[in-house]
Amino acid sequence: MLEMFIVVCLSFLIVFFLWKRNALLKGRIANQLNAFQRAFDMSDDAIIILSDNFEIIYMNHASKGLFKFNKDNKKEIFANNLKIKIKDEWFPLDEFIKKYIQLRDSFSFANTKITITDVKEELSVNLSFEKIEPSSSIKSDKKKGERYIVSIHDLRKENELYNATFYHDLTKLPNQDRAIADLNVLFAKSHLHNQKLALLMINIDNFSRLRSILGYQQADKILIKFANYLDEFCKENSYNVYNTLYNTFLLIIPSLSKIEEAEEIAQKIQKQLVSFFSMSDAKLYLTASIGISVYPDSGPTRNLLDNAYKALYSAENKGQGKIEIYQSDSIQKEYDELVLYNDLPDAFEKKQFEVYYQPIVHAQSKEIVSAEALIRWKHPRYGLIAPYIFIPMLEKTGLIVKLGKYMLETILKQQKHWELFKFKRISISMNVSIIEFETEGFVDFIAKKLAENKIIPDLIKFEVTEGMAAMNETRINHTFQELKKLGVGISLDDFGTGYTSFSYLKKIPAEIVKIDKSLVDNILKNKEDQRIVKAIIELAHTLGMKVVVEGVEDQFMAELLASYRCDYMQGYHFAKPLPLFEFQELLR
Repeated sequence: MLEMFIVVCLSFLIVFFLWKRNALLKGRIANQLNAFQRAFDMSDDAIIILSDNFEIIYMNHASKGLFKFNKDNKKEIFANNLKIKIKDEWFPLDEFIKKYIQLRDSFSFANTKITITDVKEELSVNLSFEKIEPSSSIKSDKKKGERYIVSIHDLRKENELYNATFYHDLTKLPNQDRAIADLNVLFAKSHLHNQKLALLMINIDNFSRLRSILGYQQADKILIKFANYLDEFCKENSYNVYNTLYNTFLLIIPSLSKIEEAEEIAQKIQKQLVSFFSMSDAKLYLTASIGISVYPDSGPTRNLLDNAYKALYSAENKGQGKIEIYQSDSIQKEYDELVLYNDLPDAFEKKQFEVYYQPIVHAQSKEIVSAEALIRWKHPRYGLIAPYIFIPMLEKTGLIVKLGKYMLETILKQQKHWELFKFKRISISMNVSIIEFETEGFVDFIAKKLAENKIIPDLIKFEVTEGMAAMNETRINHTFQELKKLGVGISLDDFGTGYTSFSYLKKIPAEIVKIDKSLVDNILKNKEDQRIVKAIIELAHTLGMKVVVEGVEDQFMAELLASYRCDYMQGYHFAKPLPLFEFQELLR
């Protein structure tokens, strides 16, 4: 009996001990689970634990907030409500996990997109997924007891901070800090491909005054519209665009082969800006000053952004709508005159000279009515050399006569080509030096070439400067009369730069007077220049001459000169001097 009592007591003690231990263990486990739950709930990442059949076992506070969790939609979150974007395709997240879990036990995606139907927006997230194997004590179904942990890190806060740091508040374009960060990569690419890289700094002219007239809202609308245009333009051409200051924009142009390409891009932007704003029935003509720096031509990479600002400052000081390319004194092209003198004779045989054409347009219709032929020398060592460098050398050596003949023959052949291919018939003018005028057989050579090419004489015009006309009045006038008999036209170029211009208007049998660029550079601000230009136009018309105004740089200038009743205009507002094929495209 005693033995039975002892056995019962021992059994009771054992049961009590086991029960107590189990209770303590459960309490410890409960405390640990509670600690883990609190840790998960403190996390900013959404953490979800799924069962082996993808039912939600646990969601922390962050996931409940992210998915707008409630008891009714708990089962639907993975069934219909949550999708992930992989390589431009959307997949329900549960299907995606089921597919990938066959391949590996864990995976992650950085900066991917998910969409939540109830939230109705795409979220940028870092997403990770891991499978937890069941306890080894579970011997039944191999999959029974499997758990899946999904962690989703919402990147919205990081993106907001990034955008505040690297993007402009108004236009949403990248800012200057982002530009500086991007430049290092772009410099490396330009080095790799041995190409130039250009920075275009664009500033809308007089924007503070414009804002005071229109108000902040309308001014901001202009900036946003201009920013959107630049953004689309750059996306189409693989450029980079930034909004560095309130009304200042930066374009980074990679992969240029020559500086002139950057200038062409600047001109396209200026032309587009002209028509950017209208209010009611009134149009507001906007202009932009543009500073350009080009690597390596404008200096080392560390100074390129500063040099773009310097070029912009220089452009703004020259008036509205100007373009300035930065070249410091230390890197200006220094031509070895001896090299150029030695290379000039061979330049003809090696076909290094090329004729460019700058359109002249009708003042009212803006249609191309003629063009000026201009010479360019593509030197094998120095590249494209400006005429003011080599023309004086040609005159000193007497080779200017040979160049004049080359240009005339080239122009006449081109006129015949345009005639055969039914291009628009326009006259072409070319400059003539005093040396050519005084060369024996000058007029006879022209007559011979006109006959050989069967070109109507009035399709060719010769431009002479008023200074040249004053040098040898008797001899020059005689040549003028001979040219007039041939039927070719005569233009008086650079008019307004001398002191005896008005007296020579009645002496020279010119058909056209070209008002020099220097008289119109400041015409929008200078009342005296306005009166002079208007007087020249009226006097020329009185004498039966047509007037071409050179150096027309923007829409404001064009409108003003048209109101003065000039006949034709020429300048970068319409087109710069173009190579043959580009000019032909313009003619089409």
